Amino acid sequence: MSRYDWGWGKSRPRRPADGIKAQTQSGRFGKTWWAGLWIAALERLVDSARLSRGRSYARSGQVVKLEVGRGGVSAKVQGSRPSPYKVSIQFKALSDAEWERVADAIAAQAIYAAKLLSGEMPETIEDAFKAAGASLFPTARLDLETTCSCPDWANPCKHVAAVHYLLGERFDADPFLIFEMRGKSKEEIIAALRTRRAGGLPATDEATHDERADEVEITEPLCASPETFWTLPAEVKEMRMNFVAPPMDALLVKRLGKPPFWRGQRDFGELMERAYKIIGRHARRTAIGDR
Repeated sequence: MSRYDWGWGKSRPRRPADGIKAQTQSGRFGKTWWAGLWIAALERLVDSARLSRGRSYARSGQVVKLEVGRGGVSAKVQGSRPSPYKVSIQFKALSDAEWERVADAIAAQAIYAAKLLSGEMPETIEDAFKAAGASLFPTARLDLETTCSCPDWANPCKHVAAVHYLLGERFDADPFLIFEMRGKSKEEIIAALRTRRAGGLPATDEATHDERADEVEITEPLCASPETFWTLPAEVKEMRMNFVAPPMDALLVKRLGKPPFWRGQRDFGELMERAYKIIGRHARRTAIGDR
């Protein structure tokens, strides 16, 4: 066995034809803050030399298989030997009781639920997990168990690092993968949040329909004095206006997702969010200027 097989030198890996190449070909991995936290957790555990090789492996397509499931990741990474090495990253799952407390804490904050339902990770989400006595991101070595079939004595090795970096890019696109690795799928989390936001009732179309059926619609008659129809009530002058920017732009659009008619190359949600920001900024400037 060559000394290079044990990580003591710079062995040259075989280049697979169908490897998974990282989108990040230069600079730091992780566009979003939550993916950045995931990468930071890795970089606390791995020495700089193996991190550098791991980034190189991720960018050149040495990872030939990457599957994310409940509780962990299964991957294969092509090294210098004919057969790819088997890599496993297991996340410590939260208990059912911990998830119940986490769901209660998230549902108690409307902005948490709104951002998660639109596919974004609230920046203070860890507060909800801390309130439940748990954590979303790995904070200790025991939160993350990594294995690799390569002969390198270090754990995590460069092959684990390559998978970890690619996983960070997956988190950029779908923050719910972090939750899934902790033991809950996106569907389960959304269902739990909707149930709690609805006051304990399942948020189904049938339940909403039944609740509306019990309501009696009251139609207000036209003003008794037609000459005052186009005038504002005196109370309006005493109303306090709020021109603070919303915590989230284009929330409804994001919750509805991409419309079936959209054929553009750019992300529809991002375009609408930008439009909402511009319109909202102009509206606030106009309103404040007219005061």
